[in-house]
Amino acid sequence: MCLIAFAWDAHPDYALVVIANRDEYHARPTASLAPWTDAPQVLGGRDLKEGGGWLALRSERPKLVAVTNVREPLPTTPKRSRGALVRDFITEQGCAASFAERHRIAGDHYAGFNLLLWDGEELIYETNRPTPHWESVTAGVYGISNGAFDPPWPKTQRLTQRLKTLLTEMPRGTAPALDPLFAALADEQQAPDAEVPQTWVGFERERQLSSAFIRLPGYGTRASSVVLIGRDGKGLFAERSFDGEGALAGEHSETFAFR
Repeated sequence: MCLIAFAWDAHPDYALVVIANRDEYHARPTASLAPWTDAPQVLGGRDLKEGGGWLALRSERPKLVAVTNVREPLPTTPKRSRGALVRDFITEQGCAASFAERHRIAGDHYAGFNLLLWDGEELIYETNRPTPHWESVTAGVYGISNGAFDPPWPKTQRLTQRLKTLLTEMPRGTAPALDPLFAALADEQQAPDAEVPQTWVGFERERQLSSAFIRLPGYGTRASSVVLIGRDGKGLFAERSFDGEGALAGEHSETFAFR
């Protein structure tokens, strides 16, 4: 997962709203949104290479997790899969804070990551860069990409602002239209040269990666996701998947109700 905007305790009807894009090499084997075969209570896509995930929730109890990578040079020594953080949190029974503290201690075992952990009571942001730490997130609308939490990266700011606007337009008491949320994730506008983030991949590559939706040879946005969790414990998880050309390849949604 490479770009996330989320609203925590920021809408009268929804406790948590998450919209996100997963960017990945198209050759990496992936399963689309569905109940996990080895854990049917979990909804989400699946990385078939390492067995982890990027965005997942428990369908029968309040729990959600999402991860992005932090852009940095490839590690010189093998690291644990960041997708395993998603798998472990969503299948274990512990709360967000205890999981975050345990993995703060073990943070150096992973390549750079940003992690969102929600247990129905608390939303926690965790990272292991530049040093492992975690914090409880206060109510509001935020964005995460491949740098620090809520950074001034153009695509993160654009998506976060778009989510803020769409939240104000959501009618009370009725199901919101998903198309505007997916349209925000489909934005291919690249950042102006003066605003392109500077990381180790170089200016031209960084400019190509500066849009919300990425379409490059062999690499790009593989899936766009929308998660709506109502204050009544009912919700919707919707996903659109894309082929190597960036064309829509599939669409699926799952409803759930926490007990």
